Amino acid sequence: MNVDMNSRKEQMKQQISQELAIANAQQLINKINENCFAKCIQKPTTSLTSSQESCLSQCMTLYMAAFDQVSRSYVARISKERGGAGIGL
Repeated sequence: MNVDMNSRKEQMKQQISQELAIANAQQLINKINENCFAKCIQKPTTSLTSSQESCLSQCMTLYMAAFDQVSRSYVARISKERGGAGIGL
């Protein structure tokens, strides 16, 4: 019975992690849309010019690279803090 409870806890943890990852991805996409649109599209029309497309592409690439770097740094910091906390135990 204890094994079943632990298994259910692990499944719940995995499900929560997946839902958080989806929420973070949605938030990232929304922020990219807001920021890159504001930067690259001064006067919206029914189609994009080549310069607007290029601007959007560069903006999205830079935004994703920055997000990736921040995420890696955050994960490294959390891992370091957890590792440091375990040493004193």
